[in-house]
Amino acid sequence: QVQLVESGGGLVQAGGSLRLSCEASGRAFSTQTMGWFRQAPGKEREFVSAIIWTGGTTYYKDSVKGRFAISRDGAKNAVYLKMISLKPEDTAVYYCAAASKALYFTASDSRTYDYWGQGTQVSVSS
Repeated sequence: QVQLVESGGGLVQAGGSLRLSCEASGRAFSTQTMGWFRQAPGKEREFVSAIIWTGGTTYYKDSVKGRFAISRDGAKNAVYLKMISLKPEDTAVYYCAAASKALYFTASDSRTYDYWGQGTQVSVSS
């Protein structure tokens, strides 16, 4: 089994910043794509960002472009999400996900990921 453990969430004021981390551990797993999704109260889970392990191609939800940056550390099998200029509408539980395939065309589809973390809360006050 593969475990994904997120960290870095918290409470910040609007305009503030946070850096989320996600590390994969467990049985040997060939990570090809890692992504971040979020779910706000009463809403469906939505795509935020993803990165293809080989080559580093990145994808972002339109509303976070220019404010969020995803990066990876292959040696640690980890992915990070740097978030700046946070807005109250960014408040949600943020989930890390991993896939064994390079999701060039389906990175935003949660159904294409194999493993999920437990989530970390991000709260942005106005």
